Amino acid sequence: MIASTALAVLALGSVAKAEEASLPALEKDEALHARLPEAIRTAGKMISVNNGSFPPYEIVTGTEMSGASADLTDALGQVLGVEIEHETVGGLPALLAGVNSGRYQFAFGPVGDFKSREEANDFVDWVQEYVVFAVHKGNPKGIASLDTACGNRIAVMAGGSAERVIKAQNDKCQADGKAAIEVQSYTDQPSSILSVRSRRADAFFSSQAPLTYFVSQANGQLELSGVGQSNGFDSLFQGAVVPKGSPLAETLKDGIQILMDNGTYAAIMKKWGLENNMIKEPGINLGGSLPK
Repeated sequence: MIASTALAVLALGSVAKAEEASLPALEKDEALHARLPEAIRTAGKMISVNNGSFPPYEIVTGTEMSGASADLTDALGQVLGVEIEHETVGGLPALLAGVNSGRYQFAFGPVGDFKSREEANDFVDWVQEYVVFAVHKGNPKGIASLDTACGNRIAVMAGGSAERVIKAQNDKCQADGKAAIEVQSYTDQPSSILSVRSRRADAFFSSQAPLTYFVSQANGQLELSGVGQSNGFDSLFQGAVVPKGSPLAETLKDGIQILMDNGTYAAIMKKWGLENNMIKEPGINLGGSLPK
């Protein structure tokens, strides 16, 4: 997730169609409401913290947030009988510190659930993620997997797990006597996707959900490739974050389950083009592991 003005500006012009769809009001679940901590019931609200725009889940413009996560927390708040507000901080470490200090009740995310992160936090996972390629329309370079990335120019996010995977694949390409990968590392997603649209890169290797979003805004210039393959990763789950051992985890899980059972979850995910990231039921600490 990236706090980026450019990303927010890009998102502003492209969410109107999704926002046109309205969702029905939901009934408060009294049993779930009673399970909330007394302080939350008294305040009548919870604060969900985010670390900036992560379309199509979180699209932060000023102090307002839209996107799939905003819609889902609105629905979740109705089920729990409290208002869920959103605050933005700079970066994932600040987000986790804010949750663990009690300044914020949770982060709805979705935030990547990795075993290393589960040491300090519990994750209520509500989506599954994949790492795929955004390529030029028609995929002229035939980039459909890590093995077919050899000899091509691949954009990645600097410092991320996808960068580590593609660099390891570059070593494998050369060890196998194949052409090297030109790894292009960028600090934000707009720059990465622009490198492909401007043909400075042959593909952008990154998370499927935001890539689906960016491809949909590329005027038919791009398409996804490598969908449904592991591409160097174990199962990747993402979700809400609470302090380790917090009873709020089970309450959030059961609230999300209600949204799945009554069709709200599917309606919102499909509204934002996230059908391929849906899971059948939420879970706690389903996390995979970062690639070695």
